[in-house]
This record gives sequence, structure tokens and C-alpha cells, in this order.
Amino acid sequence: MIELTAADVATATGGRLHADADARVTGPVVVDSRRAGPGSLFVALPGERVDGHDFASAALEAGATLVLAARELAGVPTVVVDDVQAALGELARAVLARARAAGDLRVVAVTGSVGKTTTKDLLGQLLVGSGAGQTSAESIIVPAGSFNNEVGLPLTVLRVQADTRYLVLEMGADGPGNIAYLTRIAPPDVGVVLAVGTAHVGKFGSVEAIAATKAEMVTGVVPGGTVVLNADDQRVAAMASGAAADRSVVTFGTIPAADVRARDVEVDATGRAGFGLQVTGGEPLPVRLRLVGAHHVSNALAAAAVATALGVPAPVLAEGLSQATPVSPHRMAVTERPDGVTVVDDAYNANPDSMRAALRALAVMAGRDRRSVAVLGEMLELGDGSRAAHDAIGRLVVRLNIKLLVVVGEGAYHIHEGALQEGSWGEESVFVPDLDSARAVLADALAPGDVVLVKSSLGSGLWRLGDELAAGGPEASTPSSTLSSTPTEPGTEVAP
Repeated sequence: MIELTAADVATATGGRLHADADARVTGPVVVDSRRAGPGSLFVALPGERVDGHDFASAALEAGATLVLAARELAGVPTVVVDDVQAALGELARAVLARARAAGDLRVVAVTGSVGKTTTKDLLGQLLVGSGAGQTSAESIIVPAGSFNNEVGLPLTVLRVQADTRYLVLEMGADGPGNIAYLTRIAPPDVGVVLAVGTAHVGKFGSVEAIAATKAEMVTGVVPGGTVVLNADDQRVAAMASGAAADRSVVTFGTIPAADVRARDVEVDATGRAGFGLQVTGGEPLPVRLRLVGAHHVSNALAAAAVATALGVPAPVLAEGLSQATPVSPHRMAVTERPDGVTVVDDAYNANPDSMRAALRALAVMAGRDRRSVAVLGEMLELGDGSRAAHDAIGRLVVRLNIKLLVVVGEGAYHIHEGALQEGSWGEESVFVPDLDSARAVLADALAPGDVVLVKSSLGSGLWRLGDELAAGGPEASTPSSTLSSTPTEPGTEVAP
């Protein structure tokens, strides 16, 4: 982070200073006291289960210089604010403005119902040594995982240094106004909208409300900036009309009118896509993705469109996309086990769109010679349409001829029900109430040559099973608590 004094922090947040005004924050900004170190700023967020204020002394003992808090703390140097989370955002906004004024910093922000993290990860790899000024990895900030909400995004912004050239951000939303708020903290030079789907529809109320919220990205781009839109998604393509006259619009997709286009898409037996990358009507350049799933073509095109706007030449893009690898955990992560079982761990998150894409990839990978196994958990925040959405996934499993379906948890039961209604499978669809039961079923059922997909929303906890299966079985792995995405509880580790 850019070095600040305690007085700087108070000014940026509108807080009341109860510390030496000249005390210097030279380390990272953290919400977990165990991640505090020399010179760090500890943000004492209140949580549902714990209160960050209770960990302020521990952060100080670990070397923190200052605490951002909602109340005075005896013996602890603090900046006291009315709303700690809002103050964290204001601090990030001020630091980013200072970094922009001092150097050549470009901000990229990505939103969409699906694909945000993969697109962000691909873009980060495209920009390193890309020809866009021969950028070094040290001058690019791309968070691992999905630090994409009102806490995670400011923490990412606060990592900027004086020499940071690119800040690549993911912006998530579970209600109207979320993207507008995040773009006020970090106004993007390039703003990307990937797709409008049904993720979080239970909170939004309708797909139209989701589209309106994603469109907040278009109006959040800085004057003279670039808006990148998915030409294959009609709701996203329509957002071009909301771009101000001084913002340019770049489109990506498979349709002929797209500025950055994939031609002749084909998927090989491993589930990886190849296509011809055509940039602004140029000659198609061959790309072979290392990511599993045809849906990653759209993510790759989005990353290429952003990189094009940042000046990366098309040949460099084609080569970079072909070399890019998965970065964030639990996203179509493929493990070839020594016993011949292939594990596809996509258990970080799930909605109907991503679930369908993952199942189609499973079917392609298994082909006719291997047995396909789908271990599916609940898709959260679907509102009144939850039962129908889960039922439809069960029916799709049958239509794709997935050989074994294991449905985990009461919230996912209607996947099992849909499969039975579609195909009267009998023992080919199994419902189990919890992870332990799923472990027992898979211990008996999996055999060499199987391809097994693990997919669910984060809150179902199925990611633990993904870790275990990738490691060879439950006895071979202790699930990691450090593969964090968006911080939710202060003073604690955050598991995916």
C-alpha cells in the first residue's frame, strides 16, 4: 500500500483521530488480526459471529500501527468512524485517487452473472510482459479468488503501490446499487459486463433488475474510458446505449458484428476449446485454451477485448490465451489422480447458467469411453424460482447421459427429483443429506477411469469434498481454510 500517516487515514475516512498523527501505516490493510504485521492497518469490522474490535489488541501485538474502529479502544491507536465498512471504502477511494495522480495507473473492472473471476485471472496473465509497455508481474494487481464486494474490493484497491500500472478488479452484486457503489470507490478506465443471468435473482427480484444493476458499470467508467460488452448477450449488448459520448464501446462474442470475435469454435475430448481469434476484422489467429469448458471462450474473448483496449497486439493475445492456466481455486480445476479418476472441482459457486456449462463440459470430457459422475449441491439465492431451477438441472443431467448423479443436501433435493422425473433412473441418481453421506457413496462408487464433477454454491460447503477428492479421498486431505475469496468475518480466516 502507499504509505499513509494516521492523520491521512483520519482525513480520508472523516474519522476522529485517537493516535499520534504522524504514526505511519507502511504495511497492508487487513481485516484478520492474524494477517497483521509491522506497519499494518487493522480494520475492526463487526461481524455476525465475532466483532473485529475484540481482536484489535492482537493486531497491535502483531505489529499493526493503527486500527480503524467504530469506538475508542483503551490503549489502542485508533481512527474512530461511524461506519467502519463505509470508511474502508472511502480510504480505498482516496488512496486510489492519490496513486492515479502520481503515476500511470489503469483500472479495469469486471462484472457479470458468470465468469468474472476467470476473466479477471485471464486478463492478469495477458497483461504480464504483454507488449503493453512490457509490464512486470509486480506492477499488476489481480486478486486471487473473488474479492469482489464492499469489503474485498477496497482491500484489493489498498494494495496499490506507486509503481502499480494495472489494477484488475472484480465487482460482484447481490442487489441494486452495488456496482454503482463499487465504481465510486474505484472508477474503471475499462469496465466489462460479461453476462446477465439468474445468479442472486432471489435478492434482485427479477432478471431485469439484475441487468439494470450490471449496467451501473457502464455509467461508472471514467470519462474517456472504454466499455466492454458481450455482443452475444442481448441484455448486455443493449447497455451500449447507456455509454456516454466520451466513452468508447468495444464488443466481444461469436457473432460477426463483434469487435473481438471467436470463429470456428470447437471443443476437444478433454473439454478444452479452440477457436480463431479475430480482432477488429483482422485475420483469425489460432487459440487453444487450457481451461476446461466451452463457456470459457466468452471469458477469453472478454479478456482479449480489454487487453486490446489497453494496447496489447492481437498476436500477443492469441499466444497469451493459449498459455493461460487456471489461477483461482475451485473453478473447473482438473486433477488427474494416480488411480485413474479425473476430478473436476467447480465447487466455488453455482447458478443455473454455470451449472449447465459445467455439466456439458463433464459430458464432453467423459465422452463414450469413461463414466461421468456429477456431485451437485444447492444453488443459493434463487428465490421463488429455486425449485424449478434445481429440477431443470436434474433433467439436464439425464439428457446429457451423465451416468451417476449424487445430490448433496436438502436444498439441492429437487435436482434429484428432476432427474427421476425425466428419466426414472432408479439407482443412477442418489440423494444424500450431507457431506459424510456423500463421502461414503463416492468411496464405494468411484472407479478408475471415472470423470467426477463437484459443483455447488459456496455456502453448501461442497468445496471441502472437492479438495478431498482431488487429493485422493477424504483421508488424504485436510480442507484448507485459507483459500479465501471475499472476507466476511473479521478476526477469522475465511474459507471458500
